[in-house]
Amino acid sequence: MNIKIRSKNFEITPAIDEYISKKISSLEKFLGNKENVLCEVEIGRTTMHHKSGDIFRAEINIIEPDSVQIFAAAEEPDLYTAIDIVRDEAEREIISRKSKRTALFRRGALKVKNLLKNINFRRRS
Repeated sequence: MNIKIRSKNFEITPAIDEYISKKISSLEKFLGNKENVLCEVEIGRTTMHHKSGDIFRAEINIIEPDSVQIFAAAEEPDLYTAIDIVRDEAEREIISRKSKRTALFRRGALKVKNLLKNINFRRRS
Protein backbone atom coordinates (compact mmCIF):
# COMPACT_ATOMS: atom_id res chain seq x y z
CA MET A 1 0.00 0.00 0.00
CA ASN A 2 1.30 3.42 -0.95
CA ILE A 3 0.49 6.10 1.63
CA LYS A 4 0.57 9.81 0.76
CA ILE A 5 0.24 12.25 3.65
CA ARG A 6 -0.65 15.93 3.19
CA SER A 7 -1.34 18.64 5.72
CA LYS A 8 -3.14 21.98 5.76
CA ASN A 9 -2.48 24.89 8.13
CA PHE A 10 0.21 23.14 10.20
CA GLU A 11 3.43 21.15 9.93
CA ILE A 12 3.62 17.36 10.18
CA THR A 13 6.03 16.24 12.87
CA PRO A 14 7.83 12.88 12.66
CA ALA A 15 5.65 11.60 15.53
CA ILE A 16 2.44 12.44 13.66
CA ASP A 17 3.83 10.92 10.45
CA GLU A 18 4.74 7.69 12.26
CA TYR A 19 1.34 7.53 14.00
CA ILE A 20 -0.55 7.97 10.72
CA SER A 21 1.60 5.37 8.94
CA LYS A 22 1.06 2.86 11.75
CA LYS A 23 -2.71 3.36 11.83
CA ILE A 24 -3.25 3.35 8.07
CA SER A 25 -0.97 0.39 7.40
CA SER A 26 -3.18 -1.69 9.71
CA LEU A 27 -5.94 -1.34 7.07
CA GLU A 28 -3.80 -3.33 4.65
CA LYS A 29 -4.96 -6.65 6.10
CA PHE A 30 -8.55 -5.82 5.08
CA LEU A 31 -7.52 -4.92 1.55
CA GLY A 32 -5.72 -8.18 0.87
CA ASN A 33 -2.11 -6.87 0.79
CA LYS A 34 -2.43 -5.36 -2.65
CA GLU A 35 0.64 -3.51 -3.88
CA ASN A 36 -1.14 -1.07 -6.17
CA VAL A 37 -3.52 0.42 -3.58
CA LEU A 38 -3.11 4.16 -3.07
CA CYS A 39 -4.09 5.70 0.25
CA GLU A 40 -4.21 9.48 0.43
CA VAL A 41 -4.36 10.95 3.93
CA GLU A 42 -5.02 14.62 4.50
CA ILE A 43 -4.91 16.20 7.94
CA GLY A 44 -5.20 19.79 8.96
CA ARG A 45 -6.71 22.52 11.05
CA THR A 46 -10.06 23.60 9.68
CA THR A 47 -9.71 27.30 10.54
CA MET A 48 -7.50 29.58 12.58
CA HIS A 49 -10.27 31.58 14.27
CA HIS A 50 -11.93 29.24 16.79
CA LYS A 51 -12.15 30.75 20.25
CA SER A 52 -12.28 27.42 22.07
CA GLY A 53 -9.24 25.89 20.38
CA ASP A 54 -8.24 24.19 17.19
CA ILE A 55 -10.52 21.82 15.29
CA PHE A 56 -8.64 19.14 13.35
CA ARG A 57 -9.88 17.35 10.25
CA ALA A 58 -8.63 14.00 8.99
CA GLU A 59 -9.57 12.44 5.64
CA ILE A 60 -8.69 9.10 4.09
CA ASN A 61 -9.18 8.34 0.42
CA ILE A 62 -8.38 4.73 -0.57
CA ILE A 63 -8.14 4.06 -4.29
CA GLU A 64 -8.04 0.47 -5.52
CA PRO A 65 -7.81 -0.31 -9.23
CA ASP A 66 -10.94 -2.08 -10.51
CA SER A 67 -12.82 -1.26 -7.31
CA VAL A 68 -14.91 1.46 -5.73
CA GLN A 69 -13.11 4.33 -4.04
CA ILE A 70 -13.37 4.46 -0.22
CA PHE A 71 -13.58 7.83 1.53
CA ALA A 72 -13.84 8.68 5.23
CA ALA A 73 -13.56 11.98 7.10
CA ALA A 74 -13.73 13.19 10.71
CA GLU A 75 -13.47 16.49 12.60
CA GLU A 76 -12.39 16.48 16.24
CA PRO A 77 -10.74 18.83 18.76
CA ASP A 78 -7.78 16.42 19.02
CA LEU A 79 -5.72 15.38 15.98
CA TYR A 80 -5.00 11.85 17.19
CA THR A 81 -8.69 11.25 17.95
CA ALA A 82 -9.63 12.41 14.46
CA ILE A 83 -7.09 10.00 12.95
CA ASP A 84 -8.43 7.10 15.06
CA ILE A 85 -12.05 7.82 14.12
CA VAL A 86 -11.32 8.14 10.42
CA ARG A 87 -9.33 4.88 10.45
CA ASP A 88 -12.26 3.07 12.11
CA GLU A 89 -14.71 4.50 9.56
CA ALA A 90 -12.51 3.36 6.69
CA GLU A 91 -12.25 -0.13 8.22
CA ARG A 92 -16.04 -0.39 8.52
CA GLU A 93 -16.47 0.75 4.92
CA ILE A 94 -13.93 -1.78 3.60
CA ILE A 95 -15.56 -4.65 5.51
CA SER A 96 -19.04 -3.58 4.41
CA ARG A 97 -18.09 -3.46 0.74
CA LYS A 98 -16.32 -6.81 0.99
CA SER A 99 -19.36 -8.50 2.55
CA LYS A 100 -21.69 -6.94 -0.05
CA ARG A 101 -19.49 -8.27 -2.85
CA THR A 102 -19.52 -11.77 -1.29
CA ALA A 103 -23.29 -11.67 -0.81
CA LEU A 104 -23.82 -10.62 -4.43
CA PHE A 105 -21.62 -13.48 -5.65
CA ARG A 106 -23.50 -16.00 -3.49
CA ARG A 107 -26.89 -14.79 -4.72
CA GLY A 108 -25.74 -15.15 -8.31
CA ALA A 109 -24.34 -18.60 -7.68
CA LEU A 110 -27.61 -19.65 -6.00
CA LYS A 111 -29.62 -18.51 -9.01
CA VAL A 112 -27.37 -20.47 -11.37
CA LYS A 113 -27.68 -23.55 -9.15
CA ASN A 114 -31.48 -23.32 -9.09
CA LEU A 115 -31.55 -22.82 -12.85
CA LEU A 116 -29.42 -25.95 -13.35
CA LYS A 117 -31.67 -27.93 -10.97
CA ASN A 118 -34.75 -26.95 -12.99
CA ILE A 119 -33.11 -27.96 -16.27
CA ASN A 120 -31.96 -31.27 -14.80
CA PHE A 121 -35.44 -31.94 -13.28
CA ARG A 122 -37.20 -31.33 -16.61
CA ARG A 123 -34.96 -33.85 -18.41
CA ARG A 124 -35.89 -36.61 -15.94
CA SER A 125 -39.63 -36.01 -16.28
